[in-house]
Amino acid sequence: MIQYNPKDWITFIFRFHKSDTFRQLLPLMILIGIYSGVICFLEIEYWKLSENSHVKNISIMHGALGFVISLLLAYRTNTAYDRWWEGRKLWGSLVNNSRNLAIKLSAVLKKEEDKKYLRFLITSYASVLSKYLSNEEVGQLLFENVDLEINHKKHQPNQVAQMMYKKVNDLYESGKITGDQLIVLNAELQSFTDVCGACERIKNTPIPYSYSVFIKKFIFFYVMSLPFGYAFSLGYYCVPVIIFIFYVFASLELIAEEIEDPFGNDSNDLPTAKIASNIKKHVEELL
Repeated sequence: MIQYNPKDWITFIFRFHKSDTFRQLLPLMILIGIYSGVICFLEIEYWKLSENSHVKNISIMHGALGFVISLLLAYRTNTAYDRWWEGRKLWGSLVNNSRNLAIKLSAVLKKEEDKKYLRFLITSYASVLSKYLSNEEVGQLLFENVDLEINHKKHQPNQVAQMMYKKVNDLYESGKITGDQLIVLNAELQSFTDVCGACERIKNTPIPYSYSVFIKKFIFFYVMSLPFGYAFSLGYYCVPVIIFIFYVFASLELIAEEIEDPFGNDSNDLPTAKIASNIKKHVEELL
């Protein structure tokens, strides 16, 4: 995730970051400009349609459709941002759950060996979940002479959660914790899997295919029809105007596509690896 100063306007305006949509859309913008120039030449110089009032009225259609496409893109962007923000709230919950579990274990457990093992599992869960959601394979984790073998062909976070619950259950059976303490710890352990399931729901349920395709087609055909209506009122100046309109509409769609899946390695994705590192630091301080 990009760290920035929201008050620095000059940097935003005159600097092009590698994640800026301008870089991604530049080839299409060049093609749109060439296409618009050709249509303007044909209408003004070759076909000489400047006196045809019916062609001029196409801009009325553009005004109505522009309002519709603006509403669609606003809904599309808001929906994508809701998914991004929900993912951030889930990882915030994971931070709090890890702290709460560490606090309770630090008060309940007496042996340093038990604390060390559970401290390792709690911190490993956030790291494994981060890599799992970004489709990175997790093999063997090493920490303080503790080996954690994870089968990447199986559900990786579930394996770590299973180890945590097994350890807590062993502590109960050996009499190191009471039944009441087991119930309290069980609620915290369950919250880890709840967070994982909610993150999987976001990642594995994209925006419906038909809706996404319709918006892309709508933007394309809308922009393709713009030169026919604005060639007479703007002349060849309609070429940069149409390129700018395409850049705005297509950029909104690209931004929505990127943030609707907040778990990945894109520039605007959630910094799950950094959050996992913070969890590790806090849990080690508490436990």
